[in-house]
Amino acid sequence: MEIQQAWYRISVKALIYNEKWDFLLTKENNWTWDIPGWWLDHWENFDVCIKRELQEEMWLEVIWIDKNPKYFITAHKPESKTRPWLANIFYEVKVKDLNFTPSDECVEIWFFNKDNINTINTIVNVKEFVNLLKNN
Repeated sequence: MEIQQAWYRISVKALIYNEKWDFLLTKENNWTWDIPGWWLDHWENFDVCIKRELQEEMWLEVIWIDKNPKYFITAHKPESKTRPWLANIFYEVKVKDLNFTPSDECVEIWFFNKDNINTINTIVNVKEFVNLLKNN
């Protein structure tokens, strides 16, 4: 059996909850849903990355970021030839408001929970996150 090397690039994800503790997902222009956030640049720390990504993707203003991560997950994306493994660090985040501006990276936003997530097309890291929620 051949053992493949894992190559991870860390993504920082923003957990934005509503009053019912549903979490925010963004629909990308390829019609898949993901948790807001993206890759951590080599020179960045987590809070700079989260603020930058939410600004770039949705034009949302971050007003609070928990200083400790809430979750860390890895996920396998076998269809990717260049980055088959994902590693995500999740931070709870609050934004000033949800008046987002659509972009190529975010055409829609909506709140979901672990029970209604099966009705949409998500990327593999969201599925792993929901499995984590269901097992806790």
